[in-house]
Amino acid sequence: MKTLKSGESTKSIHAQLITSKLCLSALTLAILIGLTGCSGDDGKDGAVGPQGEMGMDGVDGSNGADETNGSDGTNGSDGTPGFAAATFILANNGADNAGTVDLINQNAAKLKTFNSGANEGVAFDSLGNLIQASDSGNGALSTVCQVLSRADGGMFDSNRDRTITGSNTTLVNPKGIHISNKRGLIFAADFNAMQITVFGATAAGNAAPLASTVTDAKPWDVTYDDINDRLYVALTNGDVAVYDNYVDGGFTAMATRTITPSDASGNKVSVNIHGIVYDADTNKLVLSDVGSASDATDGALFVINNASLATGNTTVARSIAGPATMLGNPVDISLTGSDLRVAEKSNDAILVFSNIFNGVSGDISPDSVTATIKPESITATVMHNDMPDVSDSYMTNMPLMGIAVSSNPSAAGPTTGQISRLNAQLTSEIGSYNASQTIESVAFDKAGNSYASFDNSTTSVGGIVISNKVAMHRDGEVFTLSQDSIISGSNTGLISPKGIDVASDSGMIFVAENNATTPGILIFSTCTTGDVTPLLTLTASGGARPWDVDYDVTTDRAFVALTNGTIAVFDEVKSKLMAGMSTVTGEDRLITPATAGVAFPAPTNIHGIDYDPLSDSLIVSDVGSAADATDGKLFVLNNAGTGSGLNNVSVNIAGPATMLGNPVDIMFTGNHLYVAEKSNGLVMRFDNILNSPSGDIAASVSYSFTAPESVAILPSWLNR
Repeated sequence: MKTLKSGESTKSIHAQLITSKLCLSALTLAILIGLTGCSGDDGKDGAVGPQGEMGMDGVDGSNGADETNGSDGTNGSDGTPGFAAATFILANNGADNAGTVDLINQNAAKLKTFNSGANEGVAFDSLGNLIQASDSGNGALSTVCQVLSRADGGMFDSNRDRTITGSNTTLVNPKGIHISNKRGLIFAADFNAMQITVFGATAAGNAAPLASTVTDAKPWDVTYDDINDRLYVALTNGDVAVYDNYVDGGFTAMATRTITPSDASGNKVSVNIHGIVYDADTNKLVLSDVGSASDATDGALFVINNASLATGNTTVARSIAGPATMLGNPVDISLTGSDLRVAEKSNDAILVFSNIFNGVSGDISPDSVTATIKPESITATVMHNDMPDVSDSYMTNMPLMGIAVSSNPSAAGPTTGQISRLNAQLTSEIGSYNASQTIESVAFDKAGNSYASFDNSTTSVGGIVISNKVAMHRDGEVFTLSQDSIISGSNTGLISPKGIDVASDSGMIFVAENNATTPGILIFSTCTTGDVTPLLTLTASGGARPWDVDYDVTTDRAFVALTNGTIAVFDEVKSKLMAGMSTVTGEDRLITPATAGVAFPAPTNIHGIDYDPLSDSLIVSDVGSAADATDGKLFVLNNAGTGSGLNNVSVNIAGPATMLGNPVDIMFTGNHLYVAEKSNGLVMRFDNILNSPSGDIAASVSYSFTAPESVAILPSWLNR
């Protein structure tokens, strides 16, 4: 590593450090090939060695002591450390790059750039969506859907993305933000408003905050301990405010205590804290201090031990500051394991300090330096939840924490708009939430947010209510713009939407639009809001009207239940969307349930549909005549993935003992089938449905429920 020599200026050594880092690391040189001017100022360069013999690279992951560089043309052994493979989002905030974010790898090599339109703090939710603060105009918090799969050079798109902004939000100039994935909350440090502003993660538009907490000094960043419900706020007066029992305590208004970074003598050493991260495994805080914003040399890093109990003047466990550190304005930090990445704005660099919790204090050189222009914020990308979607069975005995059921009586009543949670045994109700609309179908993403279709026969206006964390929380609560949002309006095409499915990792909502004039499967972004246009529309042949849809992400195939008694299958759905298609007219295959090679006689009216990829089986419910409370059926069809034409059912359950009249919705657990039986006011479970005998078979368990319209399983892993 380059060290300060007698007579060298700080500015000179900073330049040399960047130069030597870029020039002497073979890996960084390969990444940044095309850059020039990397000869450094370590004396006269020797002849450049042959390109084919680069010399021996240093051992990855070991910096060692500051070695003597080998002769020019041959790499020495101070190569780039072997950082664990990872990707990060870097927010830019310079004169020419504000409003963009870069996707970079662990060595800070740029992979692509996206125009988010925002310029401040960045964070990821558990679904892989980017949340970013902005103070370039009106204060705002934007959600960019599935940013990692967006094209290089892509831009914020209101048809796919959403923003919280407007006078009701009280946002002035939010800086750092933190996402609580467990609680579905966004915490924003609003600098000039001198407050922490909290929204639900699915809120949008000009929404009032869920809560606001006034701080004693201007905050720059915030971090939250999900497990212990503890909020840490970085204040620009050099303190850290700590709020215990913050959310469960009703968004505590007063700090429980204040941490003031100090030296061994108890003297305060912090000046202007900006970046803050909490490591739950070690109970440590790491802080970045920019000192004077106009000084490019006085930045510092501090480590605070035992953060959950620290109070008052607290001796820092480690401090890093001085000319070799290149810390001037370290405006944000990101911790991955024990590697700390620093967005160093005044010196235009990404710095990496390995093993941040251990080592001596002092003027410590970073382990990696990468030049970049005016970095503002940095965060590790969050890999998608590795579980399949809630609606997709993936094991034969999926543990459940409950069953969600929506109520839709013909005349508005106390249960209208209600999404109830029943226990898996169907013996009791364990919670409820009211979406404040006439709900048809409800589905959930992998974060536990609900997506409920609704319609209004009087106004012919339909839509989708997106509600925060309904699968686990919100007991006794109702829809609020502080947490929730709505997709609705003339551009949406939503008039009489019925069944709904969510593909979390693709950021897609599938809705069966049942109106007689423009029926079809409408696909929207999971992050959008308001009066938006569908990303893609699937239209069945002959004007057939869909009631439900199930999308299989593995095969990229949508199975559509049609009210004429057939099943439309659309292949390569996402692929067609990514290829730029906005409409698909006509299914790839049409399946007609049959027995002994003959289609079932009318009336046939398929409503619920669920595909099981493990067995390649399709389970459907047929309500028959909507006016008949006795003629409902359940079918199982094998080889559904390639099925076409008449397809003999392997299971046919029907008859008076079944209590199937209008089985409007179903969901399969991998073993058992839950049924919303509307005409008879029951939620039922048919066990071992794939291997069930056919005939007049009673449900294994039944639960009385007012006008059940849809049913969805809630796997236990949602609450982890």
